[in-house]
Amino acid sequence: MNFASFPEIKSERLLLRKMEVFDAAVILYLRSDKTVNQFIERSENRRTKTMAQAIEFITEVNDDFENNKSVSWGITFKQEAEIIGTICLWNFSENNTVAEVGYGLNPAFQNKGIMSEALKCVIDFGFDKLKLDKIEAFTHNKNENSKKLLEQSGFHFMEHRKDQANVSNTRYELQNGYS
Repeated sequence: MNFASFPEIKSERLLLRKMEVFDAAVILYLRSDKTVNQFIERSENRRTKTMAQAIEFITEVNDDFENNKSVSWGITFKQEAEIIGTICLWNFSENNTVAEVGYGLNPAFQNKGIMSEALKCVIDFGFDKLKLDKIEAFTHNKNENSKKLLEQSGFHFMEHRKDQANVSNTRYELQNGYS
């Protein structure tokens, strides 16, 4: 993974773009709101509670991109500046053939097909541009909406593969059919 510039992705309704410092208020909301985070178990040192921490998070994900560790996008509607969610490919395998997808969306925009559209874009990017063999997803075992999204996007529940870092998570994966 080595890009000349940040890979923006456009779909029918959405623009997936680089997060910037001016997104800090939305990032603070997305990473601290109880509804958005009801199924996310972050350690205390990974929680975002202040604008300064939101800016630090944005800086961190952009640095991770520059260092070929991850790609994190802010999700916007085309022609709109404000992000409504985030999606990323991260936790790449040592040989860069497997990555994990993570996502979050403002509840006001849920159940409108937005995350399905964004996830399809990121899956296509991962398989077509990054030549990944597999994309993994970990979601809380009680997060029915996330499990439904993953299954509708072609991911398969991996019943016998557990998340060693979090026993509340279930694991899904999607194999690249073209690799």
